Amino acid sequence: MKDLLIYIAKHLVDHPDDVTVSERALDSSTVYELRVAPGDMGKVIGRYGRMAKDIRTLIRAAAKRQGKRVSVEIID
Repeated sequence: MKDLLIYIAKHLVDHPDDVTVSERALDSSTVYELRVAPGDMGKVIGRYGRMAKDIRTLIRAAAKRQGKRVSVEIID
């Protein structure tokens, strides 16, 4: 999941070297924290948050196929 999130984020932004993803384990799920360069934040979030919603949907779907529960937080 982490690799998929990094792949998606790096192809959306202008500064792919600044993309980082950290992983936090909660009770029964995993939280991925996505960080990008400040100038790329709008590209990752998208208009009205549509891109962020789509990224979260893709990651959740991939995790569900493996029987896992994950969520994505976009941190500035």
